[in-house]
Amino acid sequence: MDLHEVKRVRAALALFVADVFASVPRKDQRAKGDCYLRGLMLDGRRKSIQAMAARLPDGNEQNLQQFVNQSPWDPVPVQRRINERLLPLVDPFAWVIDDVSMPKDGRMSVAVAPQYCGALGKRANCQVAVSVHAASDTASCPLQWRLFLPQDWAADSHRRTRTLIPTEVTHREKWRLALDMLASWGMKPPAVVADAAYGTNAHLRTALSERGLTYVLFIRADVSAHPLNAEPMAPDRKGDVGCWPQPLYRRKAPSVAALAKALGQEEFRPLTWRQGSKGKLRSRFAALRVRPAGKAVEQPVKAAASAEQGWWDGILPDCWLLAEWPVGAEEPSEYWLSNLPPDTPIADLVRPAKVRWRIEHDYRELKHGLGLDHFEGRSWPGWHNHVTLVTAAQAFLTERRLAPKAPEPASPSTRSSTLSKTP
Repeated sequence: MDLHEVKRVRAALALFVADVFASVPRKDQRAKGDCYLRGLMLDGRRKSIQAMAARLPDGNEQNLQQFVNQSPWDPVPVQRRINERLLPLVDPFAWVIDDVSMPKDGRMSVAVAPQYCGALGKRANCQVAVSVHAASDTASCPLQWRLFLPQDWAADSHRRTRTLIPTEVTHREKWRLALDMLASWGMKPPAVVADAAYGTNAHLRTALSERGLTYVLFIRADVSAHPLNAEPMAPDRKGDVGCWPQPLYRRKAPSVAALAKALGQEEFRPLTWRQGSKGKLRSRFAALRVRPAGKAVEQPVKAAASAEQGWWDGILPDCWLLAEWPVGAEEPSEYWLSNLPPDTPIADLVRPAKVRWRIEHDYRELKHGLGLDHFEGRSWPGWHNHVTLVTAAQAFLTERRLAPKAPEPASPSTRSSTLSKTP
């Protein structure tokens, strides 16, 4: 947006800020929030505080620095209010787990470490944040963020102190951070979607099922699974002493790639999942019921069965395997596992499986348009304040696209009651 466009929507932005930042106690702090959002939305290659302050007529670098890095306002109620406003507009049919990397120099920016950087496609010095997005075919929005804290940071008291990392924050795997976000605020997603870095993780799939959450998760081709009709068998007991042999699957579980290829191309039927900018998006899909295998799957199932009934019959839970075999390809190319009910139509599996493109759109707008990775501060509170403000800027723009004549903000007494109180 240029300065003229920003001026044209200043009244709408003022109402948005007054509502979303209502939890921020001081009027001057809310005014700085309004200023920061305008800086993020203005045209400009760099969205650091110094660069934004230079472009804004009322920009004050010191004030903005203090607001983002030192001011004690809580970003969590702001994020909750953004969710309350955006979820009805987006009307998501899936929540998408993903992560984003932000290259950094030095070692003192909070949580920066040598790790895989998706932005560069290699291992590099960067920060990594896990996010959860609500997504539909027409819109999406980030719901929550968690900054991934590497193990060496968790044990480094000097850097923790300098970057103001709270004492309760420790190293947690990315998939656990995603679960933390899904479990907070009393909201239940319609379905959980994620890429292979998360979907291949059997611990995550088990945890989602235990929480009663449905999922459609992208997986690697080498994930193993038994056919639905495979049955575990126990060998005969030798003699009258000793434990009874446990039932086991006597054949090694094949990969999902092998199971899908064994179906043959004739079992894959063409489906359209949405209208793209250049026409309908179509490919060929097949779905079959399978029983995912491996120790990470078997151990929690066995433990749960033993706790409930004192023994385990060896039968692994079944779920959907969705496979895509594009026209002209020599073999299937992509695979998903889903715990949606057995009577789910294949089209209802394909639609959430293919919704991740919306999140790539989110990241392009957040990073290239709104300066998600342009933050130059080093502290834990500063980083979380910045990403909350970037999320607010994207939410405002999304509202303008979806409902340019949106009604006046609801009063606190009439706000949606779908979210529980802040934990």
